Amino acid sequence: MLSRVIFIMVEPSHPGNVGSAARALKTMGFAELVLVNPKIPDVITHPDAVSLASGAGDVLASARICDTLQDALAPVTLAFALTARHRDLGPPVCDMRQAAEQTQAHVGAFAGDPAAADGPRVAIVVGTERSGLTNEHVALCHRICHIPANPEYTSLNVSQAMQLAAYELRYALLGPEKLAGPVEKAEKASGEAVAALLTHWEEALIAVRYLDPKHPKKLMPRMRHLFARAGLSKEETDLFRGVCTAMIAQSKKIPDGQR
Repeated sequence: MLSRVIFIMVEPSHPGNVGSAARALKTMGFAELVLVNPKIPDVITHPDAVSLASGAGDVLASARICDTLQDALAPVTLAFALTARHRDLGPPVCDMRQAAEQTQAHVGAFAGDPAAADGPRVAIVVGTERSGLTNEHVALCHRICHIPANPEYTSLNVSQAMQLAAYELRYALLGPEKLAGPVEKAEKASGEAVAALLTHWEEALIAVRYLDPKHPKKLMPRMRHLFARAGLSKEETDLFRGVCTAMIAQSKKIPDGQR
């Protein structure tokens, strides 16, 4: 689904921003960058762009260059103009998270080959570093979207804005299940092992005089509930057993009157 999304930079003037944008996209799993009428014709090979791409040189090198935004949007079926400026007239407005949800709905039902040229294509369009998108640029898009930043200072570097947009899109398209990191599958402690730990733990608490066996109150039942809620692994059970052994050993070294 990520391959159905492209990012378009309109008339970028700073090569470093183009390189940073390529890096921002690659970190979120996107690969298609389009440059519309860049101020520097050889921007994708400019040293500043290559330096700031920092490992995303493949995304930078494969960036397409178009003469007009209309050309860049030719294969696109849903385009979002990313801008912080209020427009009196223009497409419907949403925030970036809503745009990501709309993107998921737009491409989510597509059952074809993700690499095929047909099918839905979504574009995030950003403007120039200095003035953003013109009204004419915005008019070519289907939606206006914004990043809900500090209302007193909404200015974002274009590559930063693209990073935030790419994050929201990745989260919406892949979902939290696929975004979760690797889960450590620790071996669970058996009921027998936990029961033995509780016995050992009780002995240790008595040894350090924390638990009075004549007046135990509800300490051990509470500890039993605690261990049950924790869902201890075998390794954790062994760790606690080691602590118990150390507590008992130390208690034997301390004279009775000093415990």
